[in-house]
Amino acid sequence: MKVRVVCRKIYNYVRYDLKEIAFPSSLPDPPHIKKRRKLTGKERIWVLKRAAKLYAASWVRDIGPDLRPDDYKKDDITEETNGQKKTAKEKEPSTLEDLAVAAKGGMETLRPALQRVYMTRASAYRDALKSFIQGYQEGVQQVMEKKEESKTQEDVDISKKST
Repeated sequence: MKVRVVCRKIYNYVRYDLKEIAFPSSLPDPPHIKKRRKLTGKERIWVLKRAAKLYAASWVRDIGPDLRPDDYKKDDITEETNGQKKTAKEKEPSTLEDLAVAAKGGMETLRPALQRVYMTRASAYRDALKSFIQGYQEGVQQVMEKKEESKTQEDVDISKKST
């Protein structure tokens, strides 16, 4: 009889408790949450297609017109204010578009594109630093002139008092 009780307790431990210890279940939903029905196969496929379409559209906005998939290509011809027609390819590509096209070409095309980006940023940083140094020197020069003026002013005041 005792063997039977021990076996039942071991069986229940393995069946319920050990499973809960190894793979804990999540907390139940609060009472005000209503459970949704499961999606059918057609609905799952529709959701997957819709999500893929939206995801692709988000990339299209980011990568520019050169790399757009055929579904999202729009008319390349745009109207200008003076009435002339101009294609989108005549415009200068942005840095992101340039890097995206270079990345498609592999490492040999990506390296020069990255070097151009690096040099552009380095020159911008150098120009900003030169401008800062020039402004700083002008500020120091103004402070030094004010100090010299105040010293000469004090010397004049002292000489007037002594005479």
